[in-house]
Amino acid sequence: MGLTFRKSIKICKGVSLNVGKTGVGVTVNKNGLRYSLNTNGRTSVSVPKLGVGYTNAGSSKRKSTSKRKRTYKSAAQKQKEEIAKKKAAAAKADEQEQNRLRVEEQDNYLDLIRSVHKECDDPIDWAAVRDAQPPFEKGKPGPAEEEAAKALANYTPGLGGMLFKSKAERDRKALEDAVTAAKAEDAEEYAAWEESVAYAKRILAGDTDAYLEALEEANPFEDFADYGSDLEFGTDRKNVMEIEFRVKSGEVIPEKRYSLTKTGKLSEKDFTKTEFYDIMQDYVCSCAVRLARELFAVLPVDTVLVHAVDGALDTSTGRESEDTILSVCFIREGFEDINFERIDPSDFVERFETNMKFAKTTGFRPVERVQYEE
Repeated sequence: MGLTFRKSIKICKGVSLNVGKTGVGVTVNKNGLRYSLNTNGRTSVSVPKLGVGYTNAGSSKRKSTSKRKRTYKSAAQKQKEEIAKKKAAAAKADEQEQNRLRVEEQDNYLDLIRSVHKECDDPIDWAAVRDAQPPFEKGKPGPAEEEAAKALANYTPGLGGMLFKSKAERDRKALEDAVTAAKAEDAEEYAAWEESVAYAKRILAGDTDAYLEALEEANPFEDFADYGSDLEFGTDRKNVMEIEFRVKSGEVIPEKRYSLTKTGKLSEKDFTKTEFYDIMQDYVCSCAVRLARELFAVLPVDTVLVHAVDGALDTSTGRESEDTILSVCFIREGFEDINFERIDPSDFVERFETNMKFAKTTGFRPVERVQYEE
């Protein structure tokens, strides 16, 4: 229990002055009622005889003491604290791993769009398809039918078939049905051979409709959709294929570069114009080379014209316009003995007749399309 010391000075009847460590107060006793007022703001009114009173504590200048953190001693409580620490560390580690993967994913994406030219399907030898031998001599049983017929001819009922005639009949009927199915399988294979030979003849004859069918069937540019780019093919000459490639740079090329800080946080920073245009040039030229490679692999053409177009704001009209930013006339012989894993696509396109105006700080400018002349 704390002790309080104060000095009381009687001023007049019923009135006294109280002096203590916490301040100075006045007490008035009148008609059985006691009223006190202190300089620290504390006031009280009471009726001592009845034991009834009211006190207003007022304001205190003392600073409140902050609560002391409790220290637990039990093993369970200590384990609880350790688990909480581990969970916080795991959450932080998980966030850092997600940040790392996000940076790795973008690095991989940038590498992909700059190395599109490194992918290409195996070339189709249409002459070999045309000259392929039939799967069997027409008018005679095919290999599947021969095998099924052999199984039928060699069938002998087992013990169950000898005991139960119905079982032997069912077994034989199943083998007969197998012969019929095998005959249909052989007929289907022969028809497929005839169709492929006829198709190869159309391709080698320069049937441009067959060219487009072959491209639709092979679908060598399926992954271009992953980058958001559109393609249009066309030709009216058997030795030439022309393709328009819509770049959509605003959708394909990211505006910000991700990196990790020393603490593992994700940092986002805008690409500089030089960095952005450098990526764009690599992407456009890489795609142009890839398009030519695939067309030379699928079709027996000698020339591929690739026109890359991109949208730009026409400030005179306020509308988006499409301008040709790269036009190249690729020749098949220029693709022979090339190590596409090691080339710079921007340098490679310069080996051919090319229209391209590019500056590191301003990017592509519109160009005229290359015209093929026989």
